[in-house]
Amino acid sequence: MRLDSPWWLLAALALPLAAWVGSRWGRDVALVYSSVALMKGITGLAQSRARKFLRGLRWVALALVAMALARPQSGAGRAPLKASGVDIAVALDLSGSMLAEDFEVGGSPANRIEVAKDVLRRFVENRPADRFGLVVFAGRAYIASPPTLDHSFLLRNMRRLEALNEQGTAIGAALSTAVNRLRDLPSKSRIVLLMTDGQNNAGNIPPLTAADAAAALGVKVYTIGIGTRGTARTPVATDGFGRKVYRQVPVDIDEDTLRQVAARTGGKYYRADSTETLRSIYAEIDEMEKTEMEARRYAAWEDWMAFLLVPALGLLVLETMLSHTVWRKLP
Repeated sequence: MRLDSPWWLLAALALPLAAWVGSRWGRDVALVYSSVALMKGITGLAQSRARKFLRGLRWVALALVAMALARPQSGAGRAPLKASGVDIAVALDLSGSMLAEDFEVGGSPANRIEVAKDVLRRFVENRPADRFGLVVFAGRAYIASPPTLDHSFLLRNMRRLEALNEQGTAIGAALSTAVNRLRDLPSKSRIVLLMTDGQNNAGNIPPLTAADAAAALGVKVYTIGIGTRGTARTPVATDGFGRKVYRQVPVDIDEDTLRQVAARTGGKYYRADSTETLRSIYAEIDEMEKTEMEARRYAAWEDWMAFLLVPALGLLVLETMLSHTVWRKLP
């Protein structure tokens, strides 16, 4: 048994207090007569049992309503449920070149960081049973979120991400940091999604060395080169009115290294030169990386709300009928 909305029980517990307050400070029934002498002989009468009974019916009905709103439920049986169980670390490039606006969202120009965050958010939301971690990097690598099943925490951190004010792109350090987040997790499948638009020119760890370490630990790496081919419209400064000043910057992705990193770990290299391409890449990875694990849970819950609401309604109807028929009298 369980209660789906247990806070409604507080209303049931408050009913005795409400009944006591009503009996102590509530207004008594009164009639207006032309002369007090007409009421001599019946002033000592006590409240009838009928009225007490009808009031009791009402309080019992309200208590049943409160308990019904608490939604008591019973498990209808256990059954095996299939769930995906993959641990995923995302390494996202936040170097200044990722501000290049060579993508579109809704027909408007968007920079690479905005698009990468949007596509990654959809990917995370589509895999509720997976554990995600997030590493960001530019000249150095940083842990934005440890591996967690609390996707709301992860997405809140991801929404705050902006370009890092650092020189260089430390791809090897980012990959090594992401792999270290996964090495001690006892999962059937562990993968790293590495997104970058540049070349490894910072940090002390070569990308291929980090790839060998990932392969030794059984971590598969998918690498994504993000950016259009040729040149990209990139903001380089702002004018006196706060408007962005753009220039065309060459797109320089080290695709050969990214291919080797993916190949050494059993992963795959992708090139994302548009928003739709990036979305299709994540859709393909989503289809490939699913490890089913079995858990036994309640397959269905039977709701007992009606079994409480029907008697409550019956008591209210009975109280109304009796108060207007056989027990319609004073006091």
